[in-house]
Amino acid sequence: MRRAALNILQYGLLLGAALVFLAPILFMLVGSLKPDALVLSEAGSWRALLPDSMTLENYRAVLARTPFWHYLLNSLLVNGLIVGLGLLINSLAGYALARLRWRGRDAVLGAVLAILVIPFEAIAVPLFYQLSLLGWRDDYSVQIAPFVANPLSIYLFYTFFLGLPRELEEAARIDGAGALRTFFTVVVPNAIPVFASVAIVTLLFYWGLYLWPLLMTTGPSVRPLPLGIATFFTLPPLHWGQILAFGVMMVTPVLALFLVFQRGFVRGVASSGLKG
Repeated sequence: MRRAALNILQYGLLLGAALVFLAPILFMLVGSLKPDALVLSEAGSWRALLPDSMTLENYRAVLARTPFWHYLLNSLLVNGLIVGLGLLINSLAGYALARLRWRGRDAVLGAVLAILVIPFEAIAVPLFYQLSLLGWRDDYSVQIAPFVANPLSIYLFYTFFLGLPRELEEAARIDGAGALRTFFTVVVPNAIPVFASVAIVTLLFYWGLYLWPLLMTTGPSVRPLPLGIATFFTLPPLHWGQILAFGVMMVTPVLALFLVFQRGFVRGVASSGLKG
């Protein structure tokens, strides 16, 4: 009986914590489906989480008042290249640190770990001035290049490759495969979980990045979704239902990607040591 009561208490606490985290998401979704006049009028009660009268007018208004699809394509292009190029470069770097023996390897690994504790905001302004002096602004490439090499991704690949059996690579080398061929034909197929987890973590971080696009872009031609919703927030008249609808459409692609690759992500988290 004590064990059953303890289990009920534990699951009750976990359910309560889950509801606390899910409540803002549910409020955003339900508010986006309500008439604008009801969004804030019911915000102080449980009725804010209940869709009394549903309408898609907020979504139609967002698509009519903003170039949402253009912002979405910009975000998909920028984040897709950051993730794709990052997987290639960071996996090769992690493999070199985990498997190859070369002079200065420990120093490079120490530098990667040291850079992990430096927040991007600390170097954003110096990097902004440096690239501005080079005339490199208001472009897709300036939103991509600074984030391709990522110390966290390198470390995750490094820790995963340390746990791979060396016998697989040794067998490939006996068959005459070089280092790159061994990596792409033997290591990569056995490292799908860490590739999935790194891809999702990278996308989650950079999909909502606001500071850097704000500094480096001036016009709507290369503006991503975070700047798009910030600009939409300043357009009169202010409609909270439409802002919530914009937010729902902004997070939907990331949520869909996570649901598709959640199994690989969970396996990658368990095998690469990513916590929190």
